[in-house]
Amino acid sequence: MIGSDAFSFVNVLDKAADASWKRNEVIANNIANVDTPHFKRSDVTFETYLAKELTGRDTLSKKVKNMKLDKLEATTYLDHSSLSYRKDGNNVDIDTEEAYLADNQLKYYALLDAMSQEFSRMRSVLQK
Repeated sequence: MIGSDAFSFVNVLDKAADASWKRNEVIANNIANVDTPHFKRSDVTFETYLAKELTGRDTLSKKVKNMKLDKLEATTYLDHSSLSYRKDGNNVDIDTEEAYLADNQLKYYALLDAMSQEFSRMRSVLQK
């Protein structure tokens, strides 16, 4: 994290990218264990924490500036751990996981692009 108000948006985007990367690892683990008996798929929670931090009446800039970044940690949890679609107790659906993986990769690259654009704006301001 960069310790300046000018980088508030970048810091939040960085946290979101970290969460997306973690989700990618979790989905890859789910796919790798598609044939493991009694394996239960996992997922990552991040967006609810971000939405909670963005509630309130302030402008988006003020919300982001005052955001407590330590509350924006992605957490891993077992998804539907008591449910199973197969006789072996595994609840991983390969087609669903591949769709989640593709969706998450798009989000990750969008976050990287947004960070790159923030730095480009800063560079543009500094060059003038």
